[in-house]
Amino acid sequence: MTLVTEVRLRRVLDSRGDPTVEAEVTTESGGFGRAAAPSGASTGEYEAVELPPEEAIAKARERAVPRIEGQVYAGDQRSVDAALRGADGTADFSEIGANAAVAISMAAAKAGADMLGAPLYQHLGGAFRGNEFPTPLGNVVGGGEHAADATDIQEFLAAPVGAPSVADAVFANAAVHGAVADLLDERGIPAAKGDEGAWAPAIDDEEALALVSTAIERVEDEVGFEIRMGLDVAGAELFDGEAYVYSDTTRTPAEQVDYVAELVADYELAYVEDPLDEDDYEGFAELTDRVNDQTIVCGDDLFVTNTDRLRDGIAQGAANAILVKPNQIGTLSDAFDAIEVAREHGYDAVVSHRSGETEDTTIAHLAVATDASFIKTGAVGGERTAKLNELIRIEANA
Repeated sequence: MTLVTEVRLRRVLDSRGDPTVEAEVTTESGGFGRAAAPSGASTGEYEAVELPPEEAIAKARERAVPRIEGQVYAGDQRSVDAALRGADGTADFSEIGANAAVAISMAAAKAGADMLGAPLYQHLGGAFRGNEFPTPLGNVVGGGEHAADATDIQEFLAAPVGAPSVADAVFANAAVHGAVADLLDERGIPAAKGDEGAWAPAIDDEEALALVSTAIERVEDEVGFEIRMGLDVAGAELFDGEAYVYSDTTRTPAEQVDYVAELVADYELAYVEDPLDEDDYEGFAELTDRVNDQTIVCGDDLFVTNTDRLRDGIAQGAANAILVKPNQIGTLSDAFDAIEVAREHGYDAVVSHRSGETEDTTIAHLAVATDASFIKTGAVGGERTAKLNELIRIEANA
């Protein structure tokens, strides 16, 4: 092993045009890694804390960089991430910022892989790596916190569960996105795009469900394999403390469970993310009990890539999958730990992008390295296709 000799930090743009933190890590043997932190719009209350980029960079330079440069070995990811934790001294990275921490963590992993001359997924994989590749979930219609004046449900996803390869799945999702555009045009419905490149028409949830179903059927006929629909309800964004408030109705927590269970049955949903509020373990458990054999019930705001919250959910039977976002917890080691705990208890792992993304492709390698069932990284847009194209390359070279 060789020591990390330099950590550099700077501001760069994310996909929304906002500043974010980029890190570069260099080793004494010439290994190099660069990574940039994403940023979420629909964020859970219990996520690690993102600081304004200038503040995060200044604090990381003061507190974290001296603990890493010349002190930790490249390739020893646990030591790098422990140094970041030690430099911060809080449970939620509120001192140096999770955005600075995750950028350094990911850049160090890339430097370690470069030093070894190995692809990042191999460097990260270790005992995790099996023979499966993640199925990409493509966001094709969106609303909620990602697009104004659109649907209440945040994401309507294409899930090409029958695709024979990652490449086939990637192109199928793009085709569904295109089919949605054609259907909107046929019906004279204008639509801009939301943060993640999904169409954001001014239609209600029922119209969107029917629209995406039709688009999926069209593409299924063309590609010859099964594509199902998934949803990210973003329940915490709809919950006002007593009920789930939609544009045209209000549902009690019990009615919300019934509603989502009906959607699972009526549309044969392959995936449902955050159907309920981030504190409603009991509601998640009830819904999971009802639909566990039909679909993936995934906790994002519920778990926030946090092993303590995940263990609470496991104890109560809440959900059957965890969404994993490295910036949500602050380091790659913490993200790995969440996946390990999930696997030990029969939960699926779904690796995910954020609404404010960069061209960084680390999550594509993380999903492959850990045999994640699904990866969420959109369907179109340069910062989204960067991950999708990287998945295609990994598959081709594996």
